[in-house]
Amino acid sequence: MAAESVRDEHITRDPAYRAVAPDDFPSMIDVARYDTRSDAFDRIIGATHDHFWDPYNPAYLDYATPFDLAKEHIMPPDRVPELQCAVADKLDEGQKIRLGNNITRFRLSGILHGEQGALSLSASLCDILLDPGAQEYAANQAREEARHVAGFGRYIKARWGSPYPCSPELGRFLNEIVLSPVVYKKLVGMQIMLEGLAMGAFADTYMHTRDPLLKRLVQLVMTDEAFHHKFGKIWADRTLPNLTPEEHDKVEDWAAHVFESLLFNLTSISQRGYIYEEMGLDPVWVRDAVRERFGSNSRREGMKEATNIFRVLVKTLLQAGIITARTKHVYAVWVDLEELAGEGDYMIGDAVAADGIEYLREINRKRRGSGQKVISG
Repeated sequence: MAAESVRDEHITRDPAYRAVAPDDFPSMIDVARYDTRSDAFDRIIGATHDHFWDPYNPAYLDYATPFDLAKEHIMPPDRVPELQCAVADKLDEGQKIRLGNNITRFRLSGILHGEQGALSLSASLCDILLDPGAQEYAANQAREEARHVAGFGRYIKARWGSPYPCSPELGRFLNEIVLSPVVYKKLVGMQIMLEGLAMGAFADTYMHTRDPLLKRLVQLVMTDEAFHHKFGKIWADRTLPNLTPEEHDKVEDWAAHVFESLLFNLTSISQRGYIYEEMGLDPVWVRDAVRERFGSNSRREGMKEATNIFRVLVKTLLQAGIITARTKHVYAVWVDLEELAGEGDYMIGDAVAADGIEYLREINRKRRGSGQKVISG
């Protein structure tokens, strides 16, 4: 493929996001390349030490924190739709706790798989981003995603032993963006869409979980994710205003397609039927019971909550300038776009992440003062 054709496919209009084919290593060692570093990412790279944490050091996370899965809900029952309908009538108290915690296990397993996707995708960006600053940021993000995989993997092991398999819809989406050779799909798919979903999920978990270990884990992860989202915002600010109408339509249409696919499939009961079967419940009956309780407007009602993952995703796309009059009807069915626009730049989870950074600064200050080695991640 000719260089101009590759550039057009990537839809890259800012030098900071220039890309080459993943097998074009000669371009990486071109002498002139080393002197073309953008300073667009220096601030978020330089802030890395402010939110360093180690999932294997009890100074940050104590995985020995007790929690009785047989007696306590990790997430409140009112956060589990299956426990707010006729399904609960068939279960005793112990079974309700088991079902609720297994659904939490399913959700956290999805987060774990998503973090692995973000790790693999960040690493793949290192092979194609030509700007040394953008490449360094991608490498830095890969390091941070690796500790998220370690953190959630260790949490799930401590509470359940192993994660659930990746759901088909999430696996399809991750496979598409990780393996895609197209820069805009990688950046919109991960830095804007996946990070938007993740921040909503983390904020909801932080706000409601009864497990202090999980609460602290998601807060520490959010201190990293807030910076990852900024990388995508920089891309949007520098790229979208310079696209032709046809190029913008291409990005916008792809994002709308992904949004609808994730909305209707990612949290669908059909994705976790084996959990109900483990409890002796018919997945089809569970689906009908949940629908009878919440009705056809359950998704729309759920998206009124500030921490709803899809509401956060729509706000992320709106702020990035990826939703215009052409596609607003796709999202307006579910959320009030004017209300979202009126909320300004504030994103759910910003305050939690800021508090987490202060918590990490204090821990790292004490560790440096005591002579313990702190390695910036």
